[in-house]
Amino acid sequence: MEKLDKTDLSILSVLQQNAALPVAEIAPQVNLSITPCWRRIQRLEREGYIRNRVALLDHNKLNVGVTVFVAIKTHDHSIEWLEKFRNTVQQIPEILSMYRLSGSVDYLLHLVLPDIAAYDKVYKQLIAEVSFQEVSSMFSMEEMKATTTIPLNYYGLL
Repeated sequence: MEKLDKTDLSILSVLQQNAALPVAEIAPQVNLSITPCWRRIQRLEREGYIRNRVALLDHNKLNVGVTVFVAIKTHDHSIEWLEKFRNTVQQIPEILSMYRLSGSVDYLLHLVLPDIAAYDKVYKQLIAEVSFQEVSSMFSMEEMKATTTIPLNYYGLL
């Protein structure tokens, strides 16, 4: 894997803002011609710096405007329990992300749903498959910041 340079980081920065931009529009923004820019993008994808290119959808327009964070504690920290939990979560499309944490909470889930009744169905599906010590749900009142843009200044060049 090649070390990234400032041009690579500039390409990543542009793509984080709009991954649908054609290479012909990206190249001048990063001071490259089209072919070298395309090659760099291909390398960044091949080396895993670009994991995927996606469209960000509007939750409210698609009737999943309720955001819920679920904090989970468990007594069972076995690999078998974790795999069963992970597999259960993978089957539930309303769960956008799952994190294993340090501290007083073991796992944090991020869900989007149309309403509390839909959350109750997901909750019942979870507890039917996996046992928990404690489940605490927090419903978002307002989204104050949401971004998919990661800071690139920690790579050491910017």
